[in-house]
Amino acid sequence: MTQAEDHDIIIAGAGLSGATFALAAAQGGLKVVMIDSQPFDAQLAPTFDGRSTAIAFSTFRMLDVLGLGEALRPHACRMDRILVTDGRRPGAASRPASPAFLRFDADEIGGRTGGEPLGYMVENRRIRAALAQGVQTAGIEVLAPASVASVEAGPGRATVTLSDGRALHAPLVVGAEGRQSRVRTAAGIDTVGWSYGQSGVVATVRLGRDHGNVAHEYFLPGGPFAILPLTDQRASLVWTETTRRAEALRDASDAAFHAHLMRRFGDFLGEVTVEGPRFVYPLALSLAERLHAPRIALIGDAAHGVHPVAGQGLNMGLKDAAALAEVLTDAARLGEDIGSETVLERYARWRRFDNAALAAGFDAFVRLFSNDLAPVRLVRNLGMAAVNRIAPLRRAFMHEAGGATGDLPRLLKGEWL
Repeated sequence: MTQAEDHDIIIAGAGLSGATFALAAAQGGLKVVMIDSQPFDAQLAPTFDGRSTAIAFSTFRMLDVLGLGEALRPHACRMDRILVTDGRRPGAASRPASPAFLRFDADEIGGRTGGEPLGYMVENRRIRAALAQGVQTAGIEVLAPASVASVEAGPGRATVTLSDGRALHAPLVVGAEGRQSRVRTAAGIDTVGWSYGQSGVVATVRLGRDHGNVAHEYFLPGGPFAILPLTDQRASLVWTETTRRAEALRDASDAAFHAHLMRRFGDFLGEVTVEGPRFVYPLALSLAERLHAPRIALIGDAAHGVHPVAGQGLNMGLKDAAALAEVLTDAARLGEDIGSETVLERYARWRRFDNAALAAGFDAFVRLFSNDLAPVRLVRNLGMAAVNRIAPLRRAFMHEAGGATGDLPRLLKGEWL
C-alpha cells in the first residue's frame, strides 16, 4: 500500500496528455505517479490505434524542453504548406481545385517563427515511445495495467482506490484518461456535447510521389478528407463519412477500399498503397462543464473532445498539461496547497475560455462544410476567398494553428519550468 505523502500528484491515464503532464510536473519538482489500464508496451504497437497527430510548432517546443525532441525528430514530418479545397462530390480530389480554396504557407510567417513549419506530423506510436523513454529516464512511477475504482476527496488529500484494492494518497488527482474519464465521473462533473453522426476512417498509405511536405484537406459533403504528410514518402489519411459508410469502408475488401480511396485521392501523388490496418473512430463533441473539483483537475480528452477537422485535439490537451504544470509548480514554490480550490481555479481560468472557444469554432466549421446546400456553399466560398486574399487574416490563422497566440504557458514558449 502506498502511504500518504508518497506523491504530490496521482495521474489517471498514461496516454499522450497524461504522460506529457507527468514529465512537465516532474521537471517542476513535483513527485507524480501514473495509473493506466494499458501497459506502455501495448501502446507502442502499430496496431494500437493507427493515428498520427499534427503537432503545432509551439507544442513541439514544449516536447523539446521536456527532452523528447531528439527522439521525435527522425519521425516528424514538416508541414510547410496546407491546401484546403471545397469539393462537391467523391472524386473532387482528382479534379483541379475549385475556385474556393485556401493556401497556407509557412514561409509567410517564417520571420516570426524562426523558420518553423506550420506543424509536424508524427505517428502517435512514435510520440508514445518517446514519452515512455522520457518517463523511464525521469524515474516516474507507473502502475500499469491498473485501473481506478474510486476517488474520494478529503481534507488535505485525495484517496484513489484501484480495482485491486490498493489505495494511493496525494494532494491532487489529475484525470487524463480520455472521454470516459472515471476521475471526471467521480468528481461529479457533467459534460455537454453531441455526436456528429460521422466517423473518421484512419489509415496510413505509401505514395508513388513525394508529397513535398504539403497537407491536403478536401471538404466533401460527407465530411473532410485529409491527406497528411508523414516521413518515408507516406501519408496519414483521415477520411470522414457517415458512421454507416465509414464502418463499411473499414470492413470492405482491400480492392474495394482501394477503389473508393482513389476516387477521392486522385492520381496527383501517384499510385497509393495502404499500409497496415484501417481504423474507425466515431466523432463527437464533448466538453466538461468544469475543469476542476475538490482535489481534482482535468486535462486532455477528459476535459474536451473535439472534431479532428483542424487537427488540434492533442495540441489543446498538451496546452492543458503545460498550463496545469506551470500553475502547480509555481504554487508549490510558494508553499501553497497544490490541490486547493484557489490554485486549481487559476488553471481553470487560464484554459476555460480557450477550450470552449476552440470547441465551438471547430463545431461551426464542421457544420458549415459538411453539407452541399447551395446558399451555404456560397457563403463559405466567399469566406475562403476572403481569407485567401487578405494576407494579415491568413497569417493570423496560421499563427493560431501553430499555437503561438494568446497567453502561452512557459513550456510552449520553449522555456523551462
